[in-house]
Amino acid sequence: MKKSIFIKSLSMIFAFLVVSHFAMAQDQEKASPARTAEGTVDGANIQIGYGSPAVRDRNIWGGLVPYDQVWRSGANEATTFTTDQAIKVEGKELAAGKYALFTIPGQNEWTIIFNKEASQWGSTKYQESEDVLRVKVTPKESSEMNERLTYDITADGFVLKWEKVEVPVKITKN
Repeated sequence: MKKSIFIKSLSMIFAFLVVSHFAMAQDQEKASPARTAEGTVDGANIQIGYGSPAVRDRNIWGGLVPYDQVWRSGANEATTFTTDQAIKVEGKELAAGKYALFTIPGQNEWTIIFNKEASQWGSTKYQESEDVLRVKVTPKESSEMNERLTYDITADGFVLKWEKVEVPVKITKN
């Protein structure tokens, strides 16, 4: 009888510890939580799905994210860009669809890449031959520190913001 009560007590304590552990783990934010930016640009519905890493006192541009190399433009899986209508990005046509969004950051100019292989991990399987569109844009210094990578859909397109950098990309309807 005493053994049965002891085992039940141990089982209850173990169950409590397991539930407490998972409850606390859910309260802690992931290092690079999944985020989605959604909006309408010139009548086209735009959605950008990305992992949102934090600066965390790291050197981002030219450090964690090297210049002049393809970057997944977020964390974890490749960032995705979806449009429900044909649009023009920086004056160049992009058909409706879902794309992987890559960038090649540079100190004075960035290349924005729309790749037809939307479902891929990071940029490890990136193939330039799958690119459907590349455009050049000019980054600018942000007026504020952006601890987390974010994408904002604006009336003129979208803006990537991270650390002290903003990268605006112009979109118009086709």
